[in-house]
Amino acid sequence: MNRREFVKQSCALCISGGIIPVALASCQSTHYVNGMVEPNGISILTTEFNYIQKEKELTRQFIIVQNDKLEFPIYVYRFSDTEYSALWMKCSHQGAELQASGDHLQCPSHGSEFNNKGIVSNGPAERNLRSFQVSPIENKIVIDLRQS
Repeated sequence: MNRREFVKQSCALCISGGIIPVALASCQSTHYVNGMVEPNGISILTTEFNYIQKEKELTRQFIIVQNDKLEFPIYVYRFSDTEYSALWMKCSHQGAELQASGDHLQCPSHGSEFNNKGIVSNGPAERNLRSFQVSPIENKIVIDLRQS
């Protein structure tokens, strides 16, 4: 078998029944939530972090909160039932909207990266992200938009 035939057969195997279907099955899409505007901020139900997969209840790492009154979405990362971080998804470098990728945020414009607490982990950004105080209250969490 020559090199060209080997590559063709290897790619066909990967696509038809090997690597690609497994990789796609393990991918989970980002969960977007419309937040409810309150006097001092925005709230979401804690159940937004829950989902069912193969009859098993699982918990999302993070969700993205949107509302027409927000200029940028808010990334809410769940550390536990009582600990969350809420970050403005606006890059502190030049103001581009960030992309959530698991436990970190990335800037598509210049490559800055931030961890799940908003701390710069890779420049060119030099300032951390704007964060908000999060208060779990009964079955919801309230993100205080007055805080910086």
